[in-house]
Amino acid sequence: MTKVNTVDHPDLKMVSPNAAAIDIGSTMHMAAVNPDTGTMPVRAFGTFTQDLHDLAAWFRSCGITTVAMESTGVYWIPAFEILEEHGFEVILVNARYAKNVPGRKTDVSDAGWLRQLHSYGLLRGSFRPEAEIATLRAYMRQRERLIEYAAAHIQHMQKALMEMNLQLHHVVSDITGATGMRIIRAIVDGERDPEVLAAFRDIRCKSSVDMIKAALVGNDRDEHVFALTQSLELYDFYKAQIEACDRRLEAAVGALTVRADGDLVPLPKARIRGKQHNAPSFDVRAALYGVLGTDLTQIHGLGPSLALKLVAECGTDLRAWKSAKHFTSWLCLAPGNKISGGKLMSSRTRRSSSRAAALLRLAAVTIGRSDTALGAFYRRLSARIGKQKAVTATARKIAVLFYNAIRYGMTYQDQGAAAYDERHRQRVLSNLQRRAKTLGYALAPMPGEWAVS
Repeated sequence: MTKVNTVDHPDLKMVSPNAAAIDIGSTMHMAAVNPDTGTMPVRAFGTFTQDLHDLAAWFRSCGITTVAMESTGVYWIPAFEILEEHGFEVILVNARYAKNVPGRKTDVSDAGWLRQLHSYGLLRGSFRPEAEIATLRAYMRQRERLIEYAAAHIQHMQKALMEMNLQLHHVVSDITGATGMRIIRAIVDGERDPEVLAAFRDIRCKSSVDMIKAALVGNDRDEHVFALTQSLELYDFYKAQIEACDRRLEAAVGALTVRADGDLVPLPKARIRGKQHNAPSFDVRAALYGVLGTDLTQIHGLGPSLALKLVAECGTDLRAWKSAKHFTSWLCLAPGNKISGGKLMSSRTRRSSSRAAALLRLAAVTIGRSDTALGAFYRRLSARIGKQKAVTATARKIAVLFYNAIRYGMTYQDQGAAAYDERHRQRVLSNLQRRAKTLGYALAPMPGEWAVS
C-alpha cells in the first residue's frame, strides 16, 4: 500500500464524490478513491480473480458507486466485468482523453489524476455494447480468426501442389471449390493418374478435361504429398470449427432482444442472389430481419455477412448516439473541425482502429463499381478529390443509412446512378444560375447543336 497526497482542485465543482479510478496493469492494478474516505486513498491490487473481488470489497467499504479505468490492452476486461457484477457503474475511458498531463510519471499519480477527473465529471465513457451484443461480437471475431487460419492452410495446400508441379490453380478459379477439393482429396488418397483426376471435374468448371489432365502431370515426391495431406487435414479441421462457431452465432442472434414493432411484413426479395463466400451456414438475413424489423441488406454494399458484423460491433440499439452525425463521428468517418482563430486548420478525419469503420470502407470500395446512386457518388468524388477521400465519404453515407435503418426503421430505396447524376446536374445548374444572377447576368441554354453532353 502506498500513501500519496491527492489534493482536489477547489475551483472545480465535484460532481461525483463517490468516484474511484483504476490504473490498469498486467500484473498489478492501482486503485484510487477520495482522500476523505481514509488514510490510504491509493492501493495496489493484484490481477488474480480473488484480488479483483477484494478490490470490489474495498470500493464498497469506501462508499464508491462509480469507477473509471483506462482501456489498456485486454487487461481491463476481467476487472470491468467483476466490478459490474458487484453493482458498480464502470466506465471505460479512452486514454487519449486523460494523457499528456505533466507531472504524472507513476502509476500512483496516474490513478489519482484519473480519479479526480472522474469525480469532476470530465471523463466520457467509451461505447461498450450490451451483454448479448458482446457475446455475439466475441463469436463473430472468433469466426473471423478461424477463417484467417483456414485461409493460411489453403495457401499451404497450393504451395504443396506447386512443389509437386501440379498446376491446379491455373485451371480452376478456386482450389477449395468442388473440382479442386475432389482432386486434392483423390491425390491425398493415393490417386496419381491424370486422366482419373481430371474426371473429377465439375460440370460448372470452365476448363476442359484435357486442360485439367495436362495440368495434373507432376512430380510426386513423398514429402510434398505429406505436406499436402497435413494441410488438407488442418483445413478440414478449421472448417469444422467454423461450422461449430456458426451454431453458436445462430443461437446468439436468436437470443437478441427483438426491436421490431408489431407484425412484420414478409421479408423483402433478396437483392443479392447466391451465397457469399465464407458466409455463415444459417440464414443471417432472415435472422436479423426478425430482430431488427428492417432488412439491412437492401442498403447497397451491405451483404448478410457484413450486416451481421456491423450489428455485432455496434449493437441493435443505437440510442447511445444522439444522431447519425454523432455515430459517424464515433466511427471517425466525419470530417474534422480543427479550428484556430476562426480559421479551419484541418478537416482530416481522425485515425481509427474501429472494425466497424473498416467494414464500412470495404463496403464503399465494393459499391464504387456498381450502377447505383452511391456508386455514382463515389465515382464523382473519386475523380474530384481522389479515391482515398471518396472511400471515406461513401463509407460515411453508408453509416448514415445503417444508423437510420436500425434507429428509425428506414427502408432504403436506391434511385439509381442516372437519377443521381441528373439530380447533381440540376443542383450545379441551379448554383450557376444563382451566382450569375448576383453578378447581374442571366444564363440561357445553348442551341441543341452546340450543346455538349
